[in-house]
Amino acid sequence: NGNHLLLSGNGAAQAYLGKIGARDRLTGPARAKYPFVDLASGECWTLEIGEGAAPWWIFDSARRAPRTRARDYLPALKLLWPRRARTLAETGITSARIYDALLRPFLLAALNNDPAECSAPLAGRVLREAFRGGARSCRPLYAPGGLSNAFVDPALAFIGERGASVGFGRRLRALHFDGRQVVGLEFDAETMDVAPGDVVVLATPPDVAARLVPGLTTPCEFRAIANIHFLTGRASRLAPVTAVLNGATQWIFAVPDRICVTISDAAEWLKTPQEDLAKKVWREVATVTELPEAIPPWRVIRERKATFAPTPEQEKRRPGTATAWRNLFVAGDWTDTGLPATIEGAIRSGRSAARMALGMEQSA
Repeated sequence: NGNHLLLSGNGAAQAYLGKIGARDRLTGPARAKYPFVDLASGECWTLEIGEGAAPWWIFDSARRAPRTRARDYLPALKLLWPRRARTLAETGITSARIYDALLRPFLLAALNNDPAECSAPLAGRVLREAFRGGARSCRPLYAPGGLSNAFVDPALAFIGERGASVGFGRRLRALHFDGRQVVGLEFDAETMDVAPGDVVVLATPPDVAARLVPGLTTPCEFRAIANIHFLTGRASRLAPVTAVLNGATQWIFAVPDRICVTISDAAEWLKTPQEDLAKKVWREVATVTELPEAIPPWRVIRERKATFAPTPEQEKRRPGTATAWRNLFVAGDWTDTGLPATIEGAIRSGRSAARMALGMEQSA
């Protein structure tokens, strides 16, 4: 649907792209630099994460948020391994000086939810993985040719080269069971038998999986994302990724021929007419980038159920990979990956399902 910010430390995503020969389809700045623009105050600054795991960069005023001191970053340490806190608000970090300027925009993008309501252990895992290696693990990466160009098309080619095929346009209506086995897949126009020794990995959205698999508990609350794309040939001279505070716009991605804006937790914008939303966002983009105010060709893409809500209650509903049926496994970013709904989490889930499926084949 749009943009997805990955980090250089997303090991599963990097390994997946390497496997399918597409690692060069992600790009990003050579250093872990994140320009910020505050639309309310007009202030601009650049957060630059230093090399190495120790956060020595917080002692350099030119590399941290304005009007913050090194000691203002210390409360963030309690988020890495939150004790007893269920939500981020319960940790007390939401009143810290660096919350609005740094932690909230980063966690809002990662969790697609008001961070204060989110699971504190989940937020802690996100921060640990992002900053564990300093700049080495948190350099921003994005797919200038689109996510399909990076993650899907090369995978389809990889599969085809090995004699397998992928079928589209066939909605799965039901699973047929016999005892502890899945024995059939019912599609619109046919039912496919599942032979003894075959393994089924179900990677549908959570609400579909809950309908297909009896007794499967899945997340049932979701959050929206809006992506607004603008066609402009002037994007190449802009910073690849810019964070925006106090506006509808949250993140601006600049690729050679277009500018892409992401709005996380976007429920308030779902009913706004597309043209009104595009105009509002472009006014903010023009302010940030100093591009002309005349809006270029645009497209708005909104997804109501983009991700599950990463609250403590919904976290408890995330299933593991195995099911009550010995030849059925589930996969998806909504399963219990330890991460929020991200590409990295989805790939880890798929890898886990593949390992279990291979293990079952070897034991058959």
